[in-house]
Formats: sequence, C-alpha cells, structure tokens
Amino acid sequence: MIRDAQGPGRDAAIAEAVARLRAGHLVALPTETVYGLAADADQPQAVARIFAAKGRPSDHPLIVHVGGATAAERDAAVAHYAAAIPPVARTLMATFWPGPLTLILPRRPGVAEAAAGGQPSIGLRCPAHPVAQALLAACRAAGILGLAAPSANRFGRVSPTQAAHVAAELGALSEAELLILDGGPCPVGIESTIVDCTRGTPVLLRPGMIGRDALQRATGITVADRDEAAPRASGTLPSHYAPRAKVRLMDAVELQTALDLLGAQAQALAVYHRSPLRTVSPHVRLRRMPQEAEAAARELFATLRELDDDATRLIWVERPPADPTWDGVRDRLQRAAA
Repeated sequence: MIRDAQGPGRDAAIAEAVARLRAGHLVALPTETVYGLAADADQPQAVARIFAAKGRPSDHPLIVHVGGATAAERDAAVAHYAAAIPPVARTLMATFWPGPLTLILPRRPGVAEAAAGGQPSIGLRCPAHPVAQALLAACRAAGILGLAAPSANRFGRVSPTQAAHVAAELGALSEAELLILDGGPCPVGIESTIVDCTRGTPVLLRPGMIGRDALQRATGITVADRDEAAPRASGTLPSHYAPRAKVRLMDAVELQTALDLLGAQAQALAVYHRSPLRTVSPHVRLRRMPQEAEAAARELFATLRELDDDATRLIWVERPPADPTWDGVRDRLQRAAA
C-alpha cells in the first residue's frame, strides 16, 4: 500500500504510519539515501519482521534512525541507544547531521539488542529527508524514539530509491503488513557513510557521499581503514547490492574490445559507461553514466534496476575513476560484481 507523503495527504499518511509502527508493523520510508524498511527499534518482535521480510540474517545489524529538530533533541534520542557519545562522534553529529552519515557507538545494555544484531555497539543516523524527519518527529511524540530501517529490499539485492522499487521488491507482503510512504526519488541515491566511533580513532566502515576527506577536515583526525576488529555493519558484506544479472567491472578499453569481439552476436547484454562506446549488435543496450560522482550515485541503483530485466543476463559497467569522490559508487559496484 503506497501513500503519498508529499502532498495534501501527508499528515494523514504520517499518522497512519505511526499507528502501524506502534502496533509492531512495518513502514517503508524515504530517506535522502535510499528507502528504508522501518520498525520501532525498541520492539524486538517488530524488528524480527524486518529480518523476515528481507530474508536477512538476524545477526547482521540494522541502522537505527533518530530524529530531532534541534541538536538537543537529537542528543536525547542518541542517549537512549548509546552508552556513551565520544567527542569525535559529537563533532561528526554537529557537522553532518541531519545527513547521510551513520555512527557506530557503544550500545546501552538491554536497549535495541535485536536491531544491533546482538552486538554491544549500535549504528545511529539522523536522516535529512523531510518525510523521514516528519515521521520521526511524530514517532517521538508517540513514544517511539528510533526506527530500525535497513534498505527496503530483499537482502543483498539492489537498494530501492523510489517507492515503486519497494513495492516491486516486497510485493509479497500484504497491505496489512507493509505501508509505503512515497517521498519521491531519493536525492543522494546510495547508502550512508558508516564510521565506527567505538575505539577512540574513527574508522571508515562503508564509504558514501560524505567522503574521508570531509570527515578528516571536520574532526582533525585521520580516519582509519576497516580492520578485523571492526564491528559488523550494514552493507559491508563482500557481495551486496546485486541485480539478478551478472555485473562485471571493466575499463573503457576492455569494454570496447569485448564489444568488438562479440560483434553482431552480442545479446542479453547491457553496458553502463562514461566513455564513448560503439556496438554493431541491436541486442546490446548502451547506457551513459554521468561524469560527476554525485549524479552517478543518484541514479546508480535505479539504472541497475532498469537494466536488470528479463532480456539481460550480463551488465558490464565501466570502472569508476580512482578519484576519492567516487569511493561510494565504486564500493557499491564492487560489491554488486562480487
């Protein structure tokens, strides 16, 4: 069931969503990154419905979304879930929240254990999307302090950036089980940057559109790479974000050489590329990728979904540039191709 959460019916849609969440049901909500599949983070049975709907292992932690119109309100919500807020985390919250940044913090014992996948840490984010903000504010007024909300798709598949993507992914759920709030296309398009703040030095667990340089400028601290001691976090498995078709990353020369070798015999193939390419096969779809990382991120998942139809068995993608601004896009494509 899709409800328009942008027009005149927004207040009614938000109220319906809050009622469903209080009752332990699921709501798909738009964020600036991707659509999330939400439940009250403090209701273990509701959180279990997320894992079941996605087919996600119950020990793979979820990100909990918190709201707040002011820093004080956000701090209060974070304090409900976190045993401590290290100074580096406070700096990152003040700089990037609301926004596409998730912080891993030490979890308060006995709070949101199911959402945290049983770990002693928890991932928290304050989304910037106006519909998400409105829903979180209404939830707070109703006594719901945070929403566990991974991407609203089957586990390991391409994340949804439009309400219609959610309906296509989770159509097996009944209208009684799932309400979808339509907030339009997601303006960022890939999931949040994740930074572990539990060990003194900030550690980058998942790149996103907030890059390492921006994190280091804000904190004045070198952000370390993920290591074996890092806590489990959303979207960090080697294979993730994958369409049904096999994804292969290639540079422009490799792509053109392969297309030339296949010639007119090429079929069931889609190519997503930045450099000019040519093919003589009418069965190959060439789709241009934006030259700017932000634009490429915005359309990445929607394009992979569009190319991943019944006629496509292979999706070849031109390897992103080595520039750090492409780290988030490169990460998603490498996992899709794993």
